[in-house]
Amino acid sequence: MVEKGSSFKDAALLVRNTTIFTTHTPVPAGHDIFSFSLIDKYFGSYIPLLGINREEFYRLGVDPADVGIGGTGTGTDAGNGAGFNMTVFALRLSAHCNAVSKKHGEVARQMWHHLWPQLGEEEVPIGHITNGVHVPTWIDSRIAGLFNRYLGPTWLNDHDNSSIWQLVDDIPEGKLWMVHRLQKMVMIAMMQEKARQRWKEHANPNIILASGIMFDPNTLTLGFARRFASYKRANLILKDLQRLKAILGHTKMPVQIVFAGKAHPSDDAGKQLIQQVFGIACDPDFGGRVAFIEDYNEELAQHLIHGVDVWLNNPQPPFEASGTSGMKAGINGVPHLSVMDGWWIEGYNGANGWAFDGDGNSKGNGNGSEDKDSEELYHILEKQIVPLYYDRDETGISPGWVKIMKESIKSTAARFSSRRMVKEYADKFYQEALRQASETVQ
Repeated sequence: MVEKGSSFKDAALLVRNTTIFTTHTPVPAGHDIFSFSLIDKYFGSYIPLLGINREEFYRLGVDPADVGIGGTGTGTDAGNGAGFNMTVFALRLSAHCNAVSKKHGEVARQMWHHLWPQLGEEEVPIGHITNGVHVPTWIDSRIAGLFNRYLGPTWLNDHDNSSIWQLVDDIPEGKLWMVHRLQKMVMIAMMQEKARQRWKEHANPNIILASGIMFDPNTLTLGFARRFASYKRANLILKDLQRLKAILGHTKMPVQIVFAGKAHPSDDAGKQLIQQVFGIACDPDFGGRVAFIEDYNEELAQHLIHGVDVWLNNPQPPFEASGTSGMKAGINGVPHLSVMDGWWIEGYNGANGWAFDGDGNSKGNGNGSEDKDSEELYHILEKQIVPLYYDRDETGISPGWVKIMKESIKSTAARFSSRRMVKEYADKFYQEALRQASETVQ
């Protein structure tokens, strides 16, 4: 635009009025800061073309919380000192900014309040649109078959209409229970096939034990599958190994846990978490009831999201901006057991899963007590989840469990669909951006 004759001020105004920025995480590593020397290397010849000087250009991306423009940032990770902060740059050049859940909106406004010191924290111009998941992609075909029969053949065309999902109550308990049990059997068969392939490659008994080859479809199964970042605390349930052994090895009400995921190549702490989980999965004292499945990808995620009985999520608050894996599980009738952070603060209604506060939540600083959180997690498992799952009637079904499964579907499918999310972006932001762009051009 400047090349065509606009002033930098006018060009920046139009760009700002037509730009929508979503901030995705409060985790520092998720916010790139590039050193001034690196910016100089790649933008030194570009800045003069804008009709502004180096200091004016850098001011767009300098965080006042860091040292001034004369600083010497050293890398691309947040926290490495002053530099050109890409999030600050985006916030300044976007008329519409949002976080990805209601709680994340509160955290983001607190986090970036210093960019608007003249405003109260609640007035910081960062709203929120809670993430959603693509229902057609993540619904299992067997569950979809039930929906076709009891919700009507057009349910998918109108799946963001919450009233449609009330018809889930018409699905017979036995049918929903058996369809989910079949999904679990498919998941376990997949795990066993992977174990067979591993045996052909390595013939290592430890690898086979850790692969879930001894999993039982009649046993309550927890699933934890996601990126192995430290704040997601994959090892929270491993805090008290003796207590965990007692839960897993109960003679009448056993439990099994399947883990899957990858760590970022440069995240050594995440790699150590995987090593810890894998070591326990290889330990015969756990009776083959802990598994770690390698080569995590979307296909494997589909099997786990459809096949486990409970989806486990225990990040350190307030670092879970939204989270979507629990949504994917929920629309398939897999209840969520989660810390109250991210989307679950909006999604939990007391009847569609289980929740615990997470000690960092009230403080908002991420300095919670893992001892307290793990105690809450064990208590919910021992006193609520395990007894309910095994409280079977004469047909072998747990009516109380099926009730939670149905509530999970009803409360998640429409409200946390990507169709709802996209409509919300259009209504809140895109239409307004088009209007502002038109006014700016005029």
